[in-house]
Amino acid sequence: MDSGKRLTFPLLMAVGTAVLGSLQFGYNTGVINAPQKIIEKFINETWFERYQEPITKGSLTAIWSISVSIFSVGGIFGSFSVGLFVNRFGRRNSMLMANILAFISAILMGFSKMASSWEMLIAGRFVVGLYSGLSTGFVPMYVGEVSPTALRGALGTLHQLGIVVGILIAQVFGLEAIMGNDDLWPLLLGFIVIPAVLQCILLPLCPKSPRFLLINKNEENKAKNVLKKLRGTSDVSSDMQEMKEESRQMMREKKVTIPELFRQPLYRQPLLVAVILQLSQQLSGINAIFYYSTRIFEKAGVEQPVYATIGAGVVNTAFTVVSLFVVERAGRRSLHLLGLLGMAGSAILMTIALALLEQLKWMSYLSIVAIFSFVAFFEIGPGPIPWFIVAELFSQGPRPSAMAVAGFSNWTANFIVGMTFQYVEELCGPYVFVIFTVLLLSFFVFTYFKVPETKGRTFDEISAGFRQTAASGAEKHSPEELNSLGADSQL
Repeated sequence: MDSGKRLTFPLLMAVGTAVLGSLQFGYNTGVINAPQKIIEKFINETWFERYQEPITKGSLTAIWSISVSIFSVGGIFGSFSVGLFVNRFGRRNSMLMANILAFISAILMGFSKMASSWEMLIAGRFVVGLYSGLSTGFVPMYVGEVSPTALRGALGTLHQLGIVVGILIAQVFGLEAIMGNDDLWPLLLGFIVIPAVLQCILLPLCPKSPRFLLINKNEENKAKNVLKKLRGTSDVSSDMQEMKEESRQMMREKKVTIPELFRQPLYRQPLLVAVILQLSQQLSGINAIFYYSTRIFEKAGVEQPVYATIGAGVVNTAFTVVSLFVVERAGRRSLHLLGLLGMAGSAILMTIALALLEQLKWMSYLSIVAIFSFVAFFEIGPGPIPWFIVAELFSQGPRPSAMAVAGFSNWTANFIVGMTFQYVEELCGPYVFVIFTVLLLSFFVFTYFKVPETKGRTFDEISAGFRQTAASGAEKHSPEELNSLGADSQL
């Protein structure tokens, strides 16, 4: 088998260990919703103990909303801090250090009931949000840099698979019969300590990113030895050549800060693509489904909405696996387009089903089909692709800053949808998904005209395409400016 397509044990272990961070992100996204009524009861009881009176409805809603949404606020701060860690400590060591936050969060949330403190619950949610924000930058970057070009898309999809498996585990563990009850909900929230311990044990056994070793540390022999281990062959000349070319490119580019990323003309196009792809993921309406699916199923007349929600989680996981196997054949751009169009069609179907539900009871079945279809198409394209394509669009110099900006965009959009969907749904009723349909079609048009296909292309080939785009407008920029950006090799 071609070494560029070989799945070796060290490669699988490195990627699998990194993806434990993705699983943590998914778990903490889904875990807070199932035990909502039980945690609200805890808040009410704690309030009564302190103030000798029941909590008002407004105060309870406010505390609960903060408990849910503070996770996204932590994610915003965490994602924007990615570059500070990966450039100084490297990709692997940054993932290792981030687990300190997971331990702190597990302690805060796990002991919040014992301490009769919802403030500890909120603080824990914020800290695990910080951890998750960092992970959404660290994991795709590390996976992209240890993977061979021919497998980068398939292995990059594992980040999203980790997220959806985490969500599914949270949904199952959140059942009342398991941990979603009065006695065990602190253990449900503190469960994150187990994958954190596992990752702390396994990460030191995994290699550092060979790109980081060669390009950032100038340790060529170490990088070559790591590559031999990862590829399972002594001939890693093509990988070394690709990284050396990227290193030469980086010497012209130098390390790029976030303000420079916005100022330099060369980066505007890939940065716009990266940000819009992240927005297409979050503003697609998928989190409206995951945050409020039980409520949506209730309105659709489903008798056991919690099991329908778990069903959506199973569909979610299954189609992420489908994407894993087809992404290197069909390509990133094609799958993203298919996913956006399929989601738009599913959203229209959902709107029709919910609007006609009172007149036609069998529409509840159509609404379930529409929701499952919506989730399936999301995992074919808009779910996995925006995470790893950002790492592909930028060379080593601007990559950490670009990942930080993309992550910030993703988490901010996540926060907006989580905070506003309930209010918009009350205003629009069953027609709320018309808004997402319009957004999905807009993202489809943008992807069709602006997003390049990155399948099978090296990092330098992809960034060279953007350099040529910048060079085509050379009359607007001085040759010195373009040369400083590394465009001279392509002119």
